[in-house]
Amino acid sequence: MNKKIKILLILVALIVIGFFSARYYAYHGGKRDVQSEEAAFTLKSKDIIAEFTSNVEAANKKYLEKPVAITGVVSSVNGKEVIIDQTVNCDFSAPDASLKKDQSVTVKGRVVGYDDLLGELKLDQCSITK
Repeated sequence: MNKKIKILLILVALIVIGFFSARYYAYHGGKRDVQSEEAAFTLKSKDIIAEFTSNVEAANKKYLEKPVAITGVVSSVNGKEVIIDQTVNCDFSAPDASLKKDQSVTVKGRVVGYDDLLGELKLDQCSITK
């Protein structure tokens, strides 16, 4: 093999390795540990939903990507997904057997967005606070 082909193959290999390394880091390496962080805001589900309903842009600037503690009543439990007051959708990392429908809870999680169409606030990395 001549020298140009070897250099070309090495460059292609480095690009492929770099691509997959960056992709792996984006999906697995940069994840925050919300449970160890202190909640930036503590409020009731109806209050935070009212803020998002009245002004989505301002509420996004205030809450998006921040850990919040939200108090409300469990509307439904479906595996790792828990819905509070039919408006806050919490995604747990693992199912929590202690959660029951109509139970009053305070959940801490990271705000990932508000769905205007469904009127739902979405949280991930949720946990029950004591």
